[in-house]
Parts: sequence; C-alpha cells; structure tokens
Amino acid sequence: MAQTNSFDIVSKVKMEEVHNAVNQTLKEMSQRFDFKGSKSTVELNQKESTITIVADDDMKLRNIIEILKLRLAKRDVSPKALSFGKAEATFSGTITQVVTVQSGLSSEQCKEIVKIIKELKLKVQASIQEAQVRVSGVKKDDLQAVMHTLREKDLPFHIGFDNYR
Repeated sequence: MAQTNSFDIVSKVKMEEVHNAVNQTLKEMSQRFDFKGSKSTVELNQKESTITIVADDDMKLRNIIEILKLRLAKRDVSPKALSFGKAEATFSGTITQVVTVQSGLSSEQCKEIVKIIKELKLKVQASIQEAQVRVSGVKKDDLQAVMHTLREKDLPFHIGFDNYR
C-alpha cells in the first residue's frame, strides 16, 4: 500500500517576534524628531493578540503603522496577519486604533482554501481541522503543487505551511 504524505495550512504568528517589533517601534519613536513631546504609544496585549496604537493626530498614526509594518516585515511576520480596526478619536484629543494579530484560520478562510485546492483537480484530499486545513496525498509532487499554487494566489489573509511529511 502506498504511503500518504501530508501537510497543514495554518495561520500562525510568533508573538515573540511581534513583541520585539513593538519594542523596536517604540524605540524608533523615542528617537525620531517628529515624535518628541508626543503622547503617541504602542501597546501589545499578548493574551488577546492585539496591538493598541495611540497617536496625537492622523499623520502620526499613519507613521506609527508604517514603522510597525516595517519592523514586522523585518522579523518575517506578514502584514496580512494584521487586521486593522477603525481609528477612533478619544476625549483627550488623541486617536486610538486597535490592530488584531491573526492566529488561526476562520471557517470561511478554510473553505476558500479547500475550494482552491479542489479546482486544481489533483489527487489530494483537503480536510478542515479546527483552525487549519490538512492536505494529504500519495505524491509529494502534488502536495508541492498545492503549496506553490497557494503561495502564488494573493489571498487576503496570512497562511503558512506546517508538518510537511
């Protein structure tokens, strides 16, 4: 009997890397001239996987987001793993925005991935398991073709591959 090979399609982000990127963002903000005397801050809540950005005005908010994205990219965290909430004005005259760090795939995202895999018409099986999709098949070439296709598709969310056997 032929051996089946498999891999998982997941959406995992290393929170240590996000923590380091937030610290680097804060350090850069403290050194930049345009943030001197500013109330702007960036806070990470690791339990809820959220980043709260507080800025004096809209321009500073955009600058902080740009710095944060740059720092995350240098640490191999995809910007697609971030979900930006609505920027809201507070009573103190600042603007607050909450950024959620994606962990796990939603059921809709899993269904979209399975649909893409079925359209390839390869001899592989895709099954949804909680917040990930397991793809299994006899030929490793078919599995690699699935990986290649998913990498080339510009999906609006972050995906990664795990447990390739």
